[in-house]
Parts: sequence; C-alpha cells; structure tokens
Amino acid sequence: MAALTPREVFDQQHRRVLARDMNGQADLFAADGVWEFPFAPAGMPKRLEGRDAIRAWSVAAVEAPVRAGRVLTSYDVRALHETGDPEVIVVEFDLCGEAAGTPLRLPYIQVFRIRDGEIVSLRDYFSAETVAALSE
Repeated sequence: MAALTPREVFDQQHRRVLARDMNGQADLFAADGVWEFPFAPAGMPKRLEGRDAIRAWSVAAVEAPVRAGRVLTSYDVRALHETGDPEVIVVEFDLCGEAAGTPLRLPYIQVFRIRDGEIVSLRDYFSAETVAALSE
C-alpha cells in the first residue's frame, strides 16, 4: 500500500483531532517525530520528541478543554501551500469551535514535514494569548 501524501496526512490529523482521537493523531507521527510550539504560552511545552511523548501530552491536553465544555467543530483551511520540498507543506487555517455557547476561531499556521506517510516534524504556530485566554 502506498504511503499517504502530505495532504492526506494533514487531513487525517485534523479529522482525528476533531474526533478527539488523540491516540490516533499520535499514530500519524514517526516514532522519533517532533512537534514544536514556538509561541507556546507558559506551562505548555515548546517541543515534544517522540511519538510516545506526543501521545502522552496530546491525550492529557485534550482533557481540560473537554471538561470546560469547549468543542472543536471544524478547520477552516485558508491555504495549503506545497513547497519545493515534496515532504513539506504549510497550512494556514482557523480552528473553529465553541466554549459555553461562544464561538471560537483560533488562527494557526502549521508546517509539516512528512516522510513515508508519517509526520517527522510539525511546527505549530498560534497566538499564545488566545490559547491562554481559553484556559481561563
């Protein structure tokens, strides 16, 4: 079976997040994959190394928003850029949802490096202020 393309991996990752399938999302990463959050707020890791660390953090990180009643509903993809490197895509999107009946719209940019159908690196850019406000 052919490996998933970078676009297909991106689609799979976001479907799994919306379904709160954080184990499934972690399975998309290579065993030694890296997930970075350059603008992470205090208390959030800037870098996760390895599928097991990604899985542990992801599963734990989804619990608080769920308890607080925050629901993710969709990804509004503004642009998906393929690059000169066939392993790399850059995606601009808004993560949409709601918290206590109030609509949420969080702008993101993600830079993926996908090799043989697995995420080997993901750089996740978002507003630390927006994420911090959601945690309150």
